[in-house]
Amino acid sequence: MPHRAFRLRHPFAPAVLAGILLAACAQPAPEAPRPAPGKTNVAMVDAIRAAGERDKSVINVHPLSDPGVTALQDAARADERNGQYQAAADKLDMALKRVPDAPDVLQERAEVAIYMGDYQLAEKLSQQSWNLGSKQGPLCARNWQTMVEIRLHANDQAGAASASKSVGECHEAGIQRL
Repeated sequence: MPHRAFRLRHPFAPAVLAGILLAACAQPAPEAPRPAPGKTNVAMVDAIRAAGERDKSVINVHPLSDPGVTALQDAARADERNGQYQAAADKLDMALKRVPDAPDVLQERAEVAIYMGDYQLAEKLSQQSWNLGSKQGPLCARNWQTMVEIRLHANDQAGAASASKSVGECHEAGIQRL
């Protein structure tokens, strides 16, 4: 039996067939990103700073500061209060160029990174701050609370619990005198 080619006899058949094939290959439009469940970035930073304020350790290291760096930190805080997070980040980055190993500046920059949604940078800077800091007192508590907040944001409950324990270990109680 001779082989006969299949012919479409309707004039629109090739266009309809092409449309069906294209529709089968099409991918659905990507979904818009959804906000992460949990705290807002502002609430995360508030919790971090509150951890530092709650720590009433007998150890609270305040290194001597460069007046230029202090001025940049003050200007960054003003930008932050006005919601100008990129301007605050830029000022803190300038301060870090002058004093790259300043634990307090590193932690402030980490907190601004959280405002900006850059959790990876915030974690890196806060860890660096802790590595260079005194490992006791309010700055230590802020360092570890940063880890708590980032772990909670990532839905890592075990990591958050571990970091929360470390927040408590930052406290250095004074000697009880009778």
